[in-house]
Amino acid sequence: MKFMTRPISRQSLALAAALAVLGLSGCSAQANEDTIRKNLAAMMPKEIKIDEVRPSPIAGLWEVRIGNEIRYSDASGQYLIEGDILDLKNRRNVTQERLEKLSSVDFASLPLKDAIVWKKGDGKRRIAVFADPNCGYCKRFEKSLQEMDNITVYTFVIPILGGDSPEKSRAAWCAKDNTLAWRNWMIDGYALPKLESACDAAAIDRNLALSQKIRVTGTPAILFEDGTRAPGALSPQQLEKRLQAVQAPDKTPKKS
Repeated sequence: MKFMTRPISRQSLALAAALAVLGLSGCSAQANEDTIRKNLAAMMPKEIKIDEVRPSPIAGLWEVRIGNEIRYSDASGQYLIEGDILDLKNRRNVTQERLEKLSSVDFASLPLKDAIVWKKGDGKRRIAVFADPNCGYCKRFEKSLQEMDNITVYTFVIPILGGDSPEKSRAAWCAKDNTLAWRNWMIDGYALPKLESACDAAAIDRNLALSQKIRVTGTPAILFEDGTRAPGALSPQQLEKRLQAVQAPDKTPKKS
């Protein structure tokens, strides 16, 4: 969702942030969420909905969440700032950490009964993948998955690319052996079996609704057991690194 007409320079970002912190923009230090919402809404296009306003780690600067994007505002809601907050002392991208938290998904809450499943080895490492049958990057990722060991893959088929994606999605789901049908199509390009009219493909509609709820905007989208996600096709090496991080998370306390 890009509504800025032109990119903001680093200098402008730094200046706006400084003005907000120092209170030099003429706004009241006591301005609250309602004031920011009201003033920003009055100046922005009506179709843009502000989902959340909360204090940022910088005094006088407020975080404004619009969908799955983060902007910042001064306390009066007069200035809207686009850019990342970098904690130089602790070498952290505060904005990126916030976005990752917002996009986190409770793996245990996923309706795994609506997924096509396959396992390799002991299957102890689990991922969920949202994929469209006509997605070339999904096919590339499916091939990469064949190089992984000790993994269980839950594929939520979502027809988001148009064309015959809905028909192929239902055909894959309704196949007698949907795991074999899906992998034959995605990896080897074998035609999917003919869709049986009696098949209940309601799972595909539920998958679409789920993808919208957790803001899956492209395929493949990969979800890990720790709640993190990765957009796009990872290489086997990249996926292995992410899986190892999930199995052995960094428990080093972060400096405050």
